[in-house]
Amino acid sequence: MPDTRPIVITGAAGLAGQNLIPRLKARGMGPLIGIDKHPANNAIFKKLHPDVRLVEADLATDDGWQEALAGAGTLVLCHAQIAALTEAPFTANNVVATERVLEAARRHGVGQIVHISSSVVNSLAHDFYTESKKAQEKLVLDSGIPTCVLRPTLMYGWFDRKHLGWLARFMARTPVFPIPGHGRYLRQPLYVGDFCNIIAACIAEPRPGQVFNISGQEQIAYIDLIRALKEASGAKAAIVRIPYGLFRTLLQLYAMVDSNPPFTVSQLAALVVPETFEVIDWPKIFGVKSTPILEGLRETFRDPVYSSVVLEF
Repeated sequence: MPDTRPIVITGAAGLAGQNLIPRLKARGMGPLIGIDKHPANNAIFKKLHPDVRLVEADLATDDGWQEALAGAGTLVLCHAQIAALTEAPFTANNVVATERVLEAARRHGVGQIVHISSSVVNSLAHDFYTESKKAQEKLVLDSGIPTCVLRPTLMYGWFDRKHLGWLARFMARTPVFPIPGHGRYLRQPLYVGDFCNIIAACIAEPRPGQVFNISGQEQIAYIDLIRALKEASGAKAAIVRIPYGLFRTLLQLYAMVDSNPPFTVSQLAALVVPETFEVIDWPKIFGVKSTPILEGLRETFRDPVYSSVVLEF
């Protein structure tokens, strides 16, 4: 029999959550309950999904949201701090918030967890994001609750404010788009629509105790990815390589005028780390079609819904 207990999604108004909700609704899964702390993103969520209960709360500090987990069959842990200039936001949102959610999940007898971890737990990079995601994943695996862990690589798709979403908007507004160094840094971008279909498969068929590295099926050099992004978005900017040091300096200057920059020096350092991640046959494992990069970019940046909505983090 189908599990009709509620599915609770933390970080529901973020990139993965906003893409997951419509796919779960299309499958008739739920009832669905979202939790997120960002008022602007929550307003978008409520406009798109007025039929879904959304709890606005900061999991690291607020109380009252815990009752939303009562009777839940599945908890999808999507909340995460992706970028910041200091360590504190990563600790609060990736570690403290997760500790509090897990305590509430145990108290309310949540059936299973699908944890959205990150490929960075296997990365050579050493930064606040990487270390906090490692700590978060360990907390979930040690929680005593049946858990499936998914480790996606760089994701793109609808409602992406960070990463390719920000790069596309920057490209549309500038005549010159700078590339740090030679630009031949290999990436394995993952279409968020594919990833959310994998999450849905894990909810429908629990995989307790299993960890999956969900990498994009194609490898592409960063500069070629930017060229594909330009083609898909219709931008006119000239793509120009500049020295790595100059690029880093420009990011530092940008951080002086924006306390929450979408791209930071630490992310630049991670970008140039020469590494790739394990590619498993997730299309066969989960029965999910892999979307080619250019097709996914076109679906994203040529969609009128995407172009009219920008999430804030």
